[in-house]
Amino acid sequence: MAARDEEHVDPRLSAVQYRIDRMREELGETDDTPTGSAGAPGLTDRPAYVEMVIQQAMRRGEFDDLPGAGRPLEGLGESHDPDWWIRRKIEREGLTGLGPPALQLRSEHAGLAQTLDTMSREQDVREHLDDFNRRVKLARMQLLGGPPVVTPLVDIDAEVAGWAARREERRQAARAVAAPEQTPRRRRLRRRRGADGR
Repeated sequence: MAARDEEHVDPRLSAVQYRIDRMREELGETDDTPTGSAGAPGLTDRPAYVEMVIQQAMRRGEFDDLPGAGRPLEGLGESHDPDWWIRRKIEREGLTGLGPPALQLRSEHAGLAQTLDTMSREQDVREHLDDFNRRVKLARMQLLGGPPVVTPLVDIDAEVAGWAARREERRQAARAVAAPEQTPRRRRLRRRRGADGR
């Protein structure tokens, strides 16, 4: 039976136990935890062993001053989202062009007006909107998999009209800033001098 237990000893646990034993020797502590064969805890002793290792690390201060200490965990209490990790990674790192098409299209739709405002020709705006609608239709077919697509198709004529109106507002604002404010000049009243110089 002992030979069988030695076959199933996890080498990672053996390495951890070795490090703990070395640290105990340095600190002068004694081993009061029962262990299984080869210095690793048995299956019944693992929860106690893990708790002991955590308590010792806490006494040494290894968990002090961790980032986020004292703050609530993000997303606690929100509904379960199976893609939470990829969304958080994309947001944290500011990645673009990654992720399922449904998420890409949703974020692109949210920033569509800003993207269109960088374009200077109406033809470019129309081509971009045609491409966006084409990608939404393709993603709705679910050929690439991923979460369902809830991004709506855009009305190209309405978006072009909005783009033109925003562009005109920016032009008028630029003209107003560029044109110096003209203040009415005061007229100087001059007296006509007579022949005697007065």
